[in-house]
Amino acid sequence: MISRQSTGSRPLLDELPDRWRGLHDAGPVRYDDKQGVWQVLDHETVATVLADPATYSSDLSALAPTQSDFETFTQGNFVGMDPPEHRKLRTLVSQAFTPRVVHGLGPRIEAVCARLLDAVADRDRFDLVDALAYPLPIIVIAELLGIPAEEHRLFQEWASVLFGGDQLGEAPDMADLERALEAIAPTVREMNSYMLEHIRARRADPGDDLTSRLIAAEVDGVRLADQEMVGFVALLLVAGHITTTALLGNAVVTFDRHPGTDAALRSDPARIPAAVEEVLRWLPPFPELGRRVTRPVTLGGHELPADALLMAHLGAANRDPARFAAPDVLDIARTPNPHLTFGHGIHFCFGAPLARLEARIALRMLQERFRILAIPSYEDIAYQNPAVIIGVRHLPVEVRRP
Repeated sequence: MISRQSTGSRPLLDELPDRWRGLHDAGPVRYDDKQGVWQVLDHETVATVLADPATYSSDLSALAPTQSDFETFTQGNFVGMDPPEHRKLRTLVSQAFTPRVVHGLGPRIEAVCARLLDAVADRDRFDLVDALAYPLPIIVIAELLGIPAEEHRLFQEWASVLFGGDQLGEAPDMADLERALEAIAPTVREMNSYMLEHIRARRADPGDDLTSRLIAAEVDGVRLADQEMVGFVALLLVAGHITTTALLGNAVVTFDRHPGTDAALRSDPARIPAAVEEVLRWLPPFPELGRRVTRPVTLGGHELPADALLMAHLGAANRDPARFAAPDVLDIARTPNPHLTFGHGIHFCFGAPLARLEARIALRMLQERFRILAIPSYEDIAYQNPAVIIGVRHLPVEVRRP
């Protein structure tokens, strides 16, 4: 298993971009013998794959190990669905999770940030993940769903089990995945039961929250069944917050590793949105998206058989020199920045606007609260397993106030 610190003398989040850069040497498409998967690496081909669900299916159930608790969870998880089922669930969700709803969360995000930063007001050192990057998005999304935000430690435990990757090595095979599924099945069972109870309570007593709006939404006279909603609400609560957690940690590390970046943003906070986009390009939290080839195809000069497993490598595509000028340079003013971190096509991440809003507000408020925010020791950082998610588990920082 890859070290949570690094595989060498450099921090892990420095090493990963170098690895992704080297993948391009093999051409736009390569076969990974170790994992038995095809990798798509250039921006154009990755975008083509993600935009063609008929040829490259998101439904990997035929290739992945099965587990009954996960089958229950995936009923409403439209990330792993193809049209027409995907359209129905996505349309229902879009009715409830509108841009207006997201935009209206700005003041609440600021208030939660302020409260969390007030809690460390008397400390010159603290863990940024524990203090802000984890609780901020989980509190916001729990409140949005009408779920008690004070139970966020329980949600953190679920996310830690689901995304910790403790059972996986850096290049997991099917046997690794089977063991991991069995190990985390009890957590998925607990999460399913919790979500089902919450949904039934909201159906009996609707409120002004996203869960209630999902219950009321309908497409062509069809509404979501309770069990379908379990997968979606759990997806929002657990997977939805972990992206923002990773993004915030990655941003602080990236700015610290590139001298002058923090000062440039402090001198002109209007540049923060572009800087967030560049961090997303630089370190995508989920750098690979799996697809199943539905029919024999020729891709990048290679013949891929039906039911082949294909990994669209966002980390490599985001460093494609054919698409990005100076792709190996962190440019916080990069524009345009057509990174693929949030996907492309029908599965473009519907939570992207919320993640962006949370990151922009949190980074601005960190700079307003602290004259200096630095990482005193990279030896003390604990990383996530990069086979699952790119981010930090613990990020001790040192601050100085105005």
